[in-house]
This record gives sequence, C-alpha cells and structure tokens, in this order.
Amino acid sequence: MTQTDRRTVLQAAAGLVTAAAFTAACTTTGAAAHPTAPKPPTARTPRRIPGHPTHLTHGPGTAPRVALTFHGNGDPATAEAVLEESERHGAHITVLAVGTWLDANPGLARRILDAGHDLGNHTQHHLDINAMQEARARAEITDCAERLRRLTGSIGTWFRPSRAARASPLVARLARDAGYPQVLSYDVDSLDFTGPGPAAISQTLTTEIRPGSIVSLHFGYEDTVAALPAVLEDLARRGLTAVTTTELFS
Repeated sequence: MTQTDRRTVLQAAAGLVTAAAFTAACTTTGAAAHPTAPKPPTARTPRRIPGHPTHLTHGPGTAPRVALTFHGNGDPATAEAVLEESERHGAHITVLAVGTWLDANPGLARRILDAGHDLGNHTQHHLDINAMQEARARAEITDCAERLRRLTGSIGTWFRPSRAARASPLVARLARDAGYPQVLSYDVDSLDFTGPGPAAISQTLTTEIRPGSIVSLHFGYEDTVAALPAVLEDLARRGLTAVTTTELFS
C-alpha cells in the first residue's frame, strides 16, 4: 500500500468513527432528544356534494344544524373576536378568506383550521368577479387558492365568489377548473356589512335561520361581533348547532 493509499484509508476510518459517534449521540437519548411535534390538522380538500346543484344554498333540513359562514376580510381583531365567541359556545364556523387578507394575516389560516373550522377561497382581491374578463377572473381564484395551499397544504374546502351570492356561469366553470366542484352560496343574508346595528342583525338571523341554513356574515364589522352572542344563544335555545359547512353536508 502506498503512502497516499494509507492516508486515504485512515481518513475514511476516522469519518466512520465520527459518524458512528454522531449517530449514537442522536439515538442514545431516543426520541426524547428530538420530540416529534404534533402534526397540525390536515386541511380539507374540496369535494362534490352528491345530489346538489352547482350552487349550494342550503344544507339538509332534516338535522338540527346550520352553517355560519364568514367572509374573511377586514380587521383581524374582529376575526379573533368572532372565533373566540364561536368557540366559547362550542360552535364551528366556515371562513371564506380573501387572498390579500391572508397575505396580511398569514397566521389566521392555521388559527382557523386548528380550531376545527372550515377555510375556503373568497378570491384574491374581493372585487366584482362576475364582471371580469376570463383571464382576470381565473387569476382571482387561482391566486387565492395558491395562498391557501402555501399556508395550509390545501386550496381550501369551498369557493364563494366576491361581491355576489352566486357565481356567473363563467366563474363557476373557472372555479371548477381550479378544483372547486361547487360554489358555496347561502340562503340567509345577515346584511351585517350594511351597518344595521347588532339588534337588527340578531333579529334577521333569529327570524330567518332554520335547520340546514347557510348564513352569510362578515369579519371586519363590530356589529357582527356584538350580535353573535345573542345569535348563538338563540340557536342553542332552538336546539340548533352551528357546524362547519363540511359537517352540514356530512
């Protein structure tokens, strides 16, 4: 063996010894040295609800359940207040998030999912998507979907068009192309974004909600936050449970 060969062998042996020592250091203390963090809940992916049309406006009326759906936009403090109040009452909600809102508040995506709520797509900029040309409307859907995928691993469970209760045929097709087989609409509109006051919001919802209702509400409005306790207490008195839209159709 030449001098160079001996040096190579000695270096290789030293490397093996170092690697073995490193492995021993990692394994002798077992899993406790590197505890495995609990995996966050897996974000749900969209699925077609059999037997229902393109626009979902109402769930089954045979069970005492309703879906409170919130447009995810505006002051994040109101979002946190709605989430906390819902959780205090054991309610699950559905949040349709605007992409720019997620850009500004990325932590809210996992905050919503980790508490067992649904999270969906409400376009990237919350503009009148039904009035847009095809390329721009497609981007509004796919850009928000990409935000959701990056933050949660899923494009979100539901899609709702911005500034409209129903999608135009073009927007419904673009949403389907993006992976959302149906459009989440609603049959009860709180009109909270018009600023009617908490009492009026509560009155509208307690009068119009029935088993299977899908209710439109918004983050970003103090009136909504103030009205929510009375709405949830009324649901409880009537034996109705607020569930996610996924749970409503399960």
